Amino acid sequence: MAPAARMRLLKLAVIWVVLLTAPYWSAPIGGYPALCSRVVILGMAAMAFNLLLGFTGIMSFGHAAFFGLGAYGAGLALKFATSSTILAIIAGVLLGTIAGALLGALVVRRRGVYFAMVTIAFGQIFYFIAFRWNTLTGGDDGLRGFARQPVGIGRWLLDIQHNDILFYDFVLVVLAVVAGLMGLLLQSPFGRTLLAIRENERRARFLGIAVDLHIWLAFVASCLFVACAGALYACLNNFADPTLFNYNMSGTIVIMAVLGGFRAFWGPMLGAAVFVVMQDYLSSMMQNWMWAVGLIFMAVVLFFPRGILGVLRRRASA
Repeated sequence: MAPAARMRLLKLAVIWVVLLTAPYWSAPIGGYPALCSRVVILGMAAMAFNLLLGFTGIMSFGHAAFFGLGAYGAGLALKFATSSTILAIIAGVLLGTIAGALLGALVVRRRGVYFAMVTIAFGQIFYFIAFRWNTLTGGDDGLRGFARQPVGIGRWLLDIQHNDILFYDFVLVVLAVVAGLMGLLLQSPFGRTLLAIRENERRARFLGIAVDLHIWLAFVASCLFVACAGALYACLNNFADPTLFNYNMSGTIVIMAVLGGFRAFWGPMLGAAVFVVMQDYLSSMMQNWMWAVGLIFMAVVLFFPRGILGVLRRRASA
């Protein structure tokens, strides 16, 4: 095995050891399983968004729409249709993916600020629908009256309903599937084509690549994975509210991706860990905690444009 491949496997092993043991080593420093689950779920959403920003070069400020659709899809399924957590997550994923496919077809020809603004508009439309449709979504009070259910695996029943550590393990299994699929996608010829579009769209178009089709497919894949994260988020909280659709949520996803390093596969997960832990810690100390996070984000963008992981890589190679 080549040294570079061996190093990649070692880094991947370290990442998964840290993730698998997080509820245990984080407890002495104030962490808890629900916080760890939140980090992983929001990190998954940031990684899904990064398929567009980091690997295709397309900025979207409306991914909260598909995150919220995944959450509401799973919540409504658990409340009205099924007692299976897995089926509810699949329902949320399907809802977010279908919406992403339809809306992506409308915006795929836009670029730059126009693409970003149109995606914000779609997110706000879904926010308004969730806010006003009281009979179905609960309106401003949010969607209540559902709870994640135990998951059966053969003769075993995992009580993820009452055991937060088991639910965290369940989230890690979903992350492994999502990260594996994203990794295969990016290593495929399709993924290499996305990188070519990111580096020089005009040249890619000149070479005969169907740029709009590839961007649409990347958008749909990104919506699928972010909807999966949204469905897990609803299961984590046993609750969904209209703020999941708001542009603030889209901004949070962007911040996490850029903070960790949007040119790296695992960078958004690191950014999510830093952001969520800072949010949890600072919000317990001060009411206006967002200004501190904003200052840190500005410092990273100005002085470390490759994010935290980019700085760590540069120091490791120095």
